[in-house]
Amino acid sequence: MRTPRLILPAARPAPPAFTAAGTPDRPAVVLVAHGSRDPRAAVATEALARAVRLDRPEWEVRASYLDHDGPRPLDVLASLGARRAVLVPLLLTAAYHGRVDLPAVIRAAESLPVSVTATDVLGPASPLLLAAVCRRLPRVSLDAVVLAAAGTRDAAARQTVAAAAEALGARLGLPSAVGYASGPGGTAGEAVAALHSAGARRVGMAAYFLAPGLLYDVAARSARDAGAVAIAEPLGAAPELVRLVAARAEAALGVPLAAAA
Repeated sequence: MRTPRLILPAARPAPPAFTAAGTPDRPAVVLVAHGSRDPRAAVATEALARAVRLDRPEWEVRASYLDHDGPRPLDVLASLGARRAVLVPLLLTAAYHGRVDLPAVIRAAESLPVSVTATDVLGPASPLLLAAVCRRLPRVSLDAVVLAAAGTRDAAARQTVAAAAEALGARLGLPSAVGYASGPGGTAGEAVAALHSAGARRVGMAAYFLAPGLLYDVAARSARDAGAVAIAEPLGAAPELVRLVAARAEAALGVPLAAAA
């Protein structure tokens, strides 16, 4: 009589290491948004964070805000325990928040056990960012385009927005101009009017905005009142923007880039 063979259950894999904060020991990617009184902005930021989380499940992706909303970046970093974190500023220019607020967060985080690195801002005009801007433009025939931005008192930052508008025009093969919702520089409506004066008939407004909010509304209304035939939505969680955020984080983590940014 044959002796029955004993089949033992396979050994379970060891559980992942956990930090003091109770989360798996994996890189944390903290998105740092400006923040807004308009609740639509936080909704858009959380949607972008979810999209990056789905794209990179090996990371812990969190959203944070420099102003108005919560949580603050330092609070998120403090909750991570002893691990590595990358801050990705959801900013299109290296103006005040990029030059002052973000470095202040990194200095304050030196007292925490977390190791913090910050990436460059998302602007001004990488191929992925321009592709996201173009994706949001309505599919109508245009003969000129205005790149509408929030506005800043930082002259160097305004120059980078102007460079982005020029790059957008080159990509679309159209004359381009810049319009702002606030601060120095002409409004989006004034930019539309200038292009009309130069002979353009069908001017569209592209959005150099990551999320909806009061300033986006100001720019869109200004362009529309001046006769713009197409108004783009903010970038939101456009696939190209998700890839750009991931590429910034990958570069900081030393991971081979999956796509040029």
